[in-house]
Amino acid sequence: MEFLIQAVNMFFSVATMMLFLRVVFSWFPVGNNRLMELLLFLTDPIIVPIRNIVRRSPLGGPGMIIDFSVLIAFVLLRVVQGLIVSTLIRLGNFFG
Repeated sequence: MEFLIQAVNMFFSVATMMLFLRVVFSWFPVGNNRLMELLLFLTDPIIVPIRNIVRRSPLGGPGMIIDFSVLIAFVLLRVVQGLIVSTLIRLGNFFG
């Protein structure tokens, strides 16, 4: 069970790092960079649905100046990670 918990933590650490790199790279003109294309491809499934929800909320709209979707994604990743890890720990205690 410990290996599975470490794998989940590693997955969420990598996902968080990719989101962070996406934010940092968005501040600089990188053009058609392969790394940026890969980051967009891997992080868009997380960011785009959140961005669509935010646009329809009071935070968003056509005049949205600050994109809160990445910040919300960071929080959601941590919450989901915590839920999965705590569930795995409970399962380990139950079966172990």
